[in-house]
Amino acid sequence: MERIRKALHVAGQERPGALVDASAAADDAALPQVELTTFEYSQTRVIEVPAGTFTAMRVVTGHGQDHVTRAYKLLRTRVLQKLVKENWQTVAVVSPAAGDGKTLTAINLGIGIASTRSHTALLVDLDWQQPSVHTYFRHRPEHDICDYLRGERALAEVLVNPGVPRFCFLPCAQPVADSSEHLAGLAAFVRELKGRYRNRIVLFDMPPLLATDDALSFLPFVDCVLLVVQEGKTKTDDVAQSLDLIGSERLLGSVINKSSQTLPAY
Repeated sequence: MERIRKALHVAGQERPGALVDASAAADDAALPQVELTTFEYSQTRVIEVPAGTFTAMRVVTGHGQDHVTRAYKLLRTRVLQKLVKENWQTVAVVSPAAGDGKTLTAINLGIGIASTRSHTALLVDLDWQQPSVHTYFRHRPEHDICDYLRGERALAEVLVNPGVPRFCFLPCAQPVADSSEHLAGLAAFVRELKGRYRNRIVLFDMPPLLATDDALSFLPFVDCVLLVVQEGKTKTDDVAQSLDLIGSERLLGSVINKSSQTLPAY
């Protein structure tokens, strides 16, 4: 833990607790009160995900008061407050290396955002060398983002709603060859996703930042970047290098995954 803290402190991002560089207030009352209770998926495919699958895959559905759910709600609120303040809509979720928990963090953050009823959330799987978002819902996509980008399917045909209100994901069914070259050409795609719904937050699950050039090829197209690191695993040099690549002006914040610190009882 201390080695991560030192690297974040050097970058000027130190904050107490497991959530770093987020807005100080964490009260849901500070979020915009825009009700989207009538939002329905008329074309998007809705799949049935058993409750046991959510539990087994550590996907937080946004209900309950356990410490994990509370931590993701706190992250959700801090992230949303910053996004609203800066008028940002698109977030790339990255980590220095594989296995730091970025995909699960992106999923739970997206569901948390959708549970506010002030925003919808879309999670796009752009980890094209090892796509995995759909596996957390034990779903095998019949069509995916590549079918849409090739013009073979409409966007509504490839979006998936896992039974969570106001949340959907855009899966990638299998690895993509020459992924960084393709990711570098998605500027218009990002603009389209931003323009469809004013209250939609779009999260992009990206490959590890230091493993390939995939994330670097795509990051110029998003408003901000959320960095996920893992306590006891992520090296300080990797954190510092990742922060340099992201740039302080576009860093939304950092999440310390599997932190030994927990929220106090309430």
